[in-house]
Amino acid sequence: MKKIVVGLSGGVDSAVTAYLLKEQGYEVIGVTLCMHRNAEKEVKDAAEVAERIGIRHRVVELKEKFKETIIRYFTESYKQGETPNPCMVCNPLMKWTALLSVAEEEGADGVATGHYAGVVRLANGRYAIRCAESSAKDQAYVLYGLSQEQLAKTIMPLASYEKEQIREIASKIGLSVADKADSMEICFLAEGEVYTDYLVEKAGLMPEKGNFTDEDGKVLGTHQGIIYYTVGQRKGLGIAFGEPRYVKELRPETNEVVLSGNEALQSRTVYAREYKGMALAQIEDNMRLLAKIRYSHKGAMCTAYHEGEGLRLEFDEPQRAATPGQAVVFYREEETAEGNTVPVVAGGAVICRATDE
Repeated sequence: MKKIVVGLSGGVDSAVTAYLLKEQGYEVIGVTLCMHRNAEKEVKDAAEVAERIGIRHRVVELKEKFKETIIRYFTESYKQGETPNPCMVCNPLMKWTALLSVAEEEGADGVATGHYAGVVRLANGRYAIRCAESSAKDQAYVLYGLSQEQLAKTIMPLASYEKEQIREIASKIGLSVADKADSMEICFLAEGEVYTDYLVEKAGLMPEKGNFTDEDGKVLGTHQGIIYYTVGQRKGLGIAFGEPRYVKELRPETNEVVLSGNEALQSRTVYAREYKGMALAQIEDNMRLLAKIRYSHKGAMCTAYHEGEGLRLEFDEPQRAATPGQAVVFYREEETAEGNTVPVVAGGAVICRATDE
């Protein structure tokens, strides 16, 4: 019998993951990471799941480390005029690090999570995240930062499941979380809380008013602080025009928010930094890749080039509102060690800026 540590978040996906692995003969240890102020409910739900399916349950306290690592990253990104996705950083630096540490303590063979994705070993010897069969639930995008060492010890059993199937299994075995709603917001925000309230009231940011300008620098009005805006935003500007205006750019160095029409949000060229390789350790010049510039993006073809220490991506068609701070994640069809060809994550990077050049 193999021993596995399952990240038990208190949701239905991780609960069914633990159940499926136990049914397959694994000795399962459920581990709940207590990382933020909302974790008490997660711990309670996870404990009930563990008792119901008959597995051992552990809780790991990580609030201080989460604050020092993820909250600091989140806050600094907004100060720099970016729109961060904290999950991208939390997964490799917090969740997998903590789960693998417990696995080592317990003498377990690896870890498992309830993400809708899979882990495959490729013919080239590298590990990669395989896209879920259901594109509607696919979570490969948020996992691009996982290292080869982390992937080598990871199982994701839900790649071929639909959400409805998972809820049916949970209901059939009597799990209290069978109908629990999916978590749609940033995990450390309280219910109904918006990120700007958190940044001001909890993280201590003091937003400064500045100028709305057009693309030519003409002052159009006064904004309330750059943390309240993101590229592509139309609503909530607090200023009326005769035609729709959108946030095109945030300029923290001058505390300006640049507004434009919708057409100006289209960009053919996207610059990115901090490439993290998965299926591809490195990106080569003139390489053709499918790229997603946000979680909900359907993906678009681009040609990649090295640009200084980062990447320049030339898209075949203009893309709307490529947002600094978000990830651009690359996908390729790759051959697995078993000889199958599957869509996998090639790697990813952080968007710096975009132009229509």
